Amino acid sequence: MSSVRIECVAKEGCRIGESPVWDEKEGALLFVDITGRKVCRWSPVTRQAQAIPVDAPVSSVALRKSGDYVITLGTRFAALKWKEELVTTITQVDKDKANTRFNDGKVDPAGRYFAGTMAEEIRPAVLERHQGSLYTLFPDLSVVKHFDQVDISNGLDWSLDHRTFFYIDSLSYSVDAFDYDLQTGKIGNRRSIYKLEKEESIPDGMCIDTEGKLWVACYDGGRVIRLDPETGKRLQTVKLPVDKTTSCCFGGKDYSEMFVTSASDGMDKEWLSRQPQAGGIFKITGLGVKGVPPYPFAG
Repeated sequence: MSSVRIECVAKEGCRIGESPVWDEKEGALLFVDITGRKVCRWSPVTRQAQAIPVDAPVSSVALRKSGDYVITLGTRFAALKWKEELVTTITQVDKDKANTRFNDGKVDPAGRYFAGTMAEEIRPAVLERHQGSLYTLFPDLSVVKHFDQVDISNGLDWSLDHRTFFYIDSLSYSVDAFDYDLQTGKIGNRRSIYKLEKEESIPDGMCIDTEGKLWVACYDGGRVIRLDPETGKRLQTVKLPVDKTTSCCFGGKDYSEMFVTSASDGMDKEWLSRQPQAGGIFKITGLGVKGVPPYPFAG
């Protein structure tokens, strides 16, 4: 695959860049900096990112059918009005836990917002285990908890036929699949479809392409890998010039470009001097596959 090109398009220096989402209407890439507490929107035209500061760690952003965005902020689902820079809480989870925050989140094909929690980190990927849960915010703004005992709730997506939900709990070093009921949003029959190899390190954010294959960003592995969820085989590895690759999505005019977020938290001066683009946003072209446009939250 010599045609694959990797470019750092936004040298944002994010502490923990995450949750890349292509906003077709704006022709721009949304992403968050979790510990930097900001929601960002990068334009390929101006090649600049606008940032909206928020009052807590912000771990995911999603489109909203009625306009603007929804975000996961601390332990809250919240609405974000971009022009007004206005954040309003929709609802809160984990009220019985003082030390958790949301992590990755994504909207399902029926417009429900799935997002999971984790304990606050002592340092990157070091935290009190089994403190997290997986939740869904329904369009009527009610919340359902699917399960708890999660370490680091991370990457999520749905199969092209919407019958399978894919999910990553990072410290299990596994990509898992569940049976999915699109009518109800219920999940069941959990199974592992891929176990990460040592050099791939920690599975983080994930997306699906139009061939039904999964792309997983490997935190501390400096790569994204393409997996076949049917066979459990790795099909492709794309290495990036930074170690802390956190998540990926497809975007651009025809969803043929891949965007990868990265982090710089936990890196000392010497490490950062070797990887000056850490915390940047990368664009990968020439993969030869396209992605699926993101679904908007229906509430």
